[in-house]
Amino acid sequence: QVRLVESGGGLVQAGGSLRLSCAASARTFSTYAMGWFRQAPGKEREFVAAISWGGISSYYADSVKGRFAISRDNAKNTVYLQMNSLKPEDTAVYYCGAHNGRLSTLINEYEHWGQGTQVTVSS
Repeated sequence: QVRLVESGGGLVQAGGSLRLSCAASARTFSTYAMGWFRQAPGKEREFVAAISWGGISSYYADSVKGRFAISRDNAKNTVYLQMNSLKPEDTAVYYCGAHNGRLSTLINEYEHWGQGTQVTVSS
């Protein structure tokens, strides 16, 4: 079983930055592709960013490309999401997921999820 714990959310003004972290319990963390997803009130959970198990490949949703950066530190069993130039439309609960396979943007391919961390961007 993989336990994921997100942190780093909060309230920030538009144009500001936040860095989310997701700490994993798995001893085999380095074999999992990791992803960040978000869910705004009244909307479905959507893909934000993903990174391959070795950190070589990453992929972003068009809405965050150029503003967000995903990274991972396998020695610390942690994946990060650096969010810059935040906009009010980025307001959502952000979840990290772990997928025992290749990098994926598909929510139903992720086997393990954290509890989420709230990000609120004020205008």
